[in-house]
Amino acid sequence: MNEREVVVRIEGLHKSFGHLHVVRGVDMEVRRGEVVVIFGRSGSGKSTVLRCVNFIEDPSEGTIEVAGIRLQGGHRTRRKRAQIRQLRLHVGMVFQQFNLFPNMTVLENVMVAPLLAKRGTEDEIRKRAMDLLDRVGLSDKPAEHPIRLSGGQQQRVAIARALAMQPDVMLFDEPTSALDPELTGEVLSVMKSLATDLHMTMMVVTHEMGFAREVADRMAFFHEGRILEEGPPSEIVSGAEHPQTRAFLDAVL
Repeated sequence: MNEREVVVRIEGLHKSFGHLHVVRGVDMEVRRGEVVVIFGRSGSGKSTVLRCVNFIEDPSEGTIEVAGIRLQGGHRTRRKRAQIRQLRLHVGMVFQQFNLFPNMTVLENVMVAPLLAKRGTEDEIRKRAMDLLDRVGLSDKPAEHPIRLSGGQQQRVAIARALAMQPDVMLFDEPTSALDPELTGEVLSVMKSLATDLHMTMMVVTHEMGFAREVADRMAFFHEGRILEEGPPSEIVSGAEHPQTRAFLDAVL
């Protein structure tokens, strides 16, 4: 039994959009330093689960706990809105699209959130931002604007920006799906270094099975809003038990 601290705990998660029931009773724990890859067909609910962890989407039912901050699904109250703001301080999120501020330089993009949150002096935040740009291989680009960068470079800036808040968990929602194949590798390489060098806690929605086999501690296959099968990559990729999992893996591998 892994005794590491649980960073993310999801219990009885349901999410509906009108009459469409997208997530149907998901339970999941992610422990400190663990990398969990979530995969499945489009519309299976995997990205919605990630967005519920950060309360970009409000869970219809169930409980989300991040770094000891525990919130119930349902409508937002004033007190709950304040709790969500606190929870988000512990979560970094990287999206399919890079969502960088086009009017800011690369360095300003990375510094903006910790400056607003007063996570140190401006000099301290600038130094940390430059260290992060160095980590993602962009130490020569701090004065550039996003429009002058490739898609892979923009996504690496987005990763540095999410890391700048020193989160307890990083959420990646199909971070390479908008990239050309030759740019995908550079982003996956940065993500791998976060796992292997920094032991970052990560939840990753992706179809990149090579990354999953090499980096993930655990894989969870989503089907019709539920976790159909989960386990270590060696077991899932080579010996998936459920026909739906096997059919999906046969299609993508």
